[in-house]
Formats: sequence, C-alpha cells, structure tokens
Amino acid sequence: MASVTLILLEDVDNLGLAGEEIRVAAGYGRNFLVPQGKATKATKGAMRQVEARREQIEAQRKAELDGAQELATKIAELEISISMQASEDDTLFGSVTNRSIAEAIAEQGITVDYKKIEIEEPIHTLGKFDISIKLHREVKAVAKVWVVRR
Repeated sequence: MASVTLILLEDVDNLGLAGEEIRVAAGYGRNFLVPQGKATKATKGAMRQVEARREQIEAQRKAELDGAQELATKIAELEISISMQASEDDTLFGSVTNRSIAEAIAEQGITVDYKKIEIEEPIHTLGKFDISIKLHREVKAVAKVWVVRR
C-alpha cells in the first residue's frame, strides 16, 4: 500500500503534533488531512515555514493547554442534573447520551463538543455518574452528572 510523507500544520489526535513529519496512507493524506488544512506535503520549503512558525506553534499549544486546564476546573465544579422519565424500578424510558450531557453542560454556560464526552454506553438508569470529558491531549475533566426522575 502506498504511503505519503506529510508535515502536520496542527495537532491531530492519535497522529502527531504540529510541525512533525509523518507517514500516512496516500488516501488519508490526500482526502482528509490536506483538504482539511491539517497537513501539507513534506517539502524543503514547507519544513522551513514550519521551523519559522515553531515559536508560534509552541505558544499556541501552551495557550490551548492552559485554557483546557481552566475549563477542566470549571467543569469539575459543576453539578449537572438531567431529568428523565423513569419506570418504578428506576429504569429510564430513554437514555442519557453524550449529546444530552453536552446540552446540559451548555445550559450551565460552558460549551463542550459532545464528541469529547467519553461514556462507554448510554445511561439507562437513575443515579449519579462520573463522566470523563477529553478537553485536550493532556487534560481530562470529570463531570458529576445526576440523572433524576422527571
């Protein structure tokens, strides 16, 4: 299978950090990374541009990390309550998914991408749950979510 060498222009989860030279499948690079502006072909000129931007990249990375840590402390302080209809044995008639948790967090004034919320499977019972939210490569927040009867 053919592969191509690219330079990452921004951090990509499970692939690398901005400025790194990577080898990926040709189709992945051609159809996703390059059109999305996440990478460019590895040429001498591109390497010089990345080296010139190295300080900016490091400053941006540090700012993102600081912002994620600040957001993690805000999320840890939240008490999120989601009301759902439930049967007599505390089983929900629906389920609490990562989208509904993201909406409940948004009602508290904090915007979180629902794709960053990590739950193994949807919640089908009443109770208290600790939900992990991946805010950054190095930062995870834990939100306390109470599912209560409506």
